[in-house]
Amino acid sequence: MSEQIRSWLASQREPMLKLLERVVNIDSGSYDKAGVDAVGEVFEEFFVSHGIEVERFARDISGDIFRARIPGPGNAPIVLMGHRDTVFPKGEAARRPFSIKDGRAYGPGVADMKGGLVLNAFVLAAFKKFGGNSAPLVALLTSDEEIGSPQSRSMIEETAQGARAVYNAEPGRANGNVVSRRKGGVFMILDVAGKAAHSGANFEAGHSAIHALAHKTVAIADLTDLALGITLNVGLISGGQSVNTVAPSARGEIDMRYARRVDRDRVISAIERIVATEHVPGTSATLTIKGEFLPLEQSESDARLLAHYQQAALRAGLTLEGESTGGCADSGFTSAVGTPTLCATGPVGGLAHTPEEYLEVESIVPRAIALANAIADQTRSG
Repeated sequence: MSEQIRSWLASQREPMLKLLERVVNIDSGSYDKAGVDAVGEVFEEFFVSHGIEVERFARDISGDIFRARIPGPGNAPIVLMGHRDTVFPKGEAARRPFSIKDGRAYGPGVADMKGGLVLNAFVLAAFKKFGGNSAPLVALLTSDEEIGSPQSRSMIEETAQGARAVYNAEPGRANGNVVSRRKGGVFMILDVAGKAAHSGANFEAGHSAIHALAHKTVAIADLTDLALGITLNVGLISGGQSVNTVAPSARGEIDMRYARRVDRDRVISAIERIVATEHVPGTSATLTIKGEFLPLEQSESDARLLAHYQQAALRAGLTLEGESTGGCADSGFTSAVGTPTLCATGPVGGLAHTPEEYLEVESIVPRAIALANAIADQTRSG
């Protein structure tokens, strides 16, 4: 990588923080389309100001998708990926706006993952300004990752298909590591139908949906296999009409995590058998998949990309490893289409999805330089 790119990125700490402040101070919960779009428009403005081509792809429910690109050798691009949505409700940015204290930046989505989007944007701008990228560069800014990317998945897979590599700028781990393995996740709703009856005067005429859901909850939880990385959690339950009525309906929301794609269908089939079982006579149940992520299993090409990035990071003064996490991300989709993928290449941060979420300010520039090194050397080593 040219010394010009390294020097320029090293000089951009304050502009990076200013851009980060702008986007953190915009509410962008997954269901807040206007807010997610407003964050996208800030990045669109940034790309245009640096002479970078940017396209906007409309979505009817989630925020629109933005895709920026600069040309480079060959047809297979290097993809820099990240999502603009957060888990926080409307008004959160006003309640606790962007701030910096003791070397850490705070605010909703500061690490997960607006910091990563800022990093990607400046790396793209650096190569636009000075050249030297080993392939075309594409920055994909999606809009609904926190709810399973229902309206972004197809474009993620399309963009990744045939790409040279994907770097997903989820936050670097608190210890500085990147993520080389992630679990997949399936998020389901289990609805149980029963029959109402007065619980004192006519108890035997009722069929309790809550009683049936309790049986199914225990049976589903028993599918957990920690040795294989499979967990089942019925994390929300609701139902019933009143305390003195046999429950005519009940609902459970299920979180399934798994480490290997080969286990997904087997476990889902087991859940479906539990759902179909009439644990309480006169009740019935249905299962709906609400959202889904694929696991990042670390293929051989993923492992080579990790080794390549580690060497690039070392030249930026960073020593790091790849690690596993039970959290899901869009990187599972890109790895599943066969594209070498590495996750958590964004700035270092922690405590995501909480009011204490933070980003280590001094990690932004070195992580940007590490990514730029990896891009510049991709043809030779990646």
